[in-house]
Amino acid sequence: MTTTKAFIEVQAAEMVFNTRKGSFHALSKIDLQVQRGEFITLIGHSGCGKSTLLNLIAGLLRPSSGVLLCDNREITEPGPERAVVFQNHSLLPWLSCFENVYLGVESVFERAESKAKLIERTEAALALVGMSHATHKRPHEISGGMKQRIGIARALAMSPKVLLMDEPFGALDALTRAHLQDELLKIVAATQSTVVMVTHDVDEAVLLSDRIVMMSNGPAATIGEILSVDLPRPRSRVELSESASYIAARKAVIDFLYTRHAKDARSEVLA
Repeated sequence: MTTTKAFIEVQAAEMVFNTRKGSFHALSKIDLQVQRGEFITLIGHSGCGKSTLLNLIAGLLRPSSGVLLCDNREITEPGPERAVVFQNHSLLPWLSCFENVYLGVESVFERAESKAKLIERTEAALALVGMSHATHKRPHEISGGMKQRIGIARALAMSPKVLLMDEPFGALDALTRAHLQDELLKIVAATQSTVVMVTHDVDEAVLLSDRIVMMSNGPAATIGEILSVDLPRPRSRVELSESASYIAARKAVIDFLYTRHAKDARSEVLA
């Protein structure tokens, strides 16, 4: 029998931070495999290490012990094959939307491609997120949702193997958030990207994910459970609202976070 090699592998990863108050054990014994083209969300209560795990995969942090691999290569530092989209869009205010995206493209492909090709990549990324009309606008001239689209375009323009997203829609209003979730579904379908995304939103996790990784409470947080979301793609939020499978997946995540997980937390206090 043949087995498929995971595209991203986290093997026995531990993360301990040295602070002024002593060491803080953030993550314990993290083992996770992500297949190529899979959409994974990390969910859990605040302080459970979701963003820490994402930063380890991004190469922004080095694990205290354990190994992380991407495409069979050890992750030791950030790289263009792993693009990150943060909750804060981090656009440079003095540059236009086009220039913000072009800056990333140029840093990755300048030596390999002509300027015409770099411009083509930038324009294609802006078109993919529906922002071609804002090419010459600066960040202060567009809405929060549009800024986040530019941040996603900047990441996609570098043709990353992995898209890492740390609550990219967390600061947006509910309607804008829902719209961008729908757009992200289309973008991922078009690019076949491998995505690891941090979220606090149960409905967002179920709507977008192939699997939901549920984290236990910290300190020494670990993966408590992984839920496979068996919903066909493409997905429609209106149709899913009445889907028995959607409702069951949503209930399973809520049960973990607010029933079993909360009970575990109380038990630790009592102990």
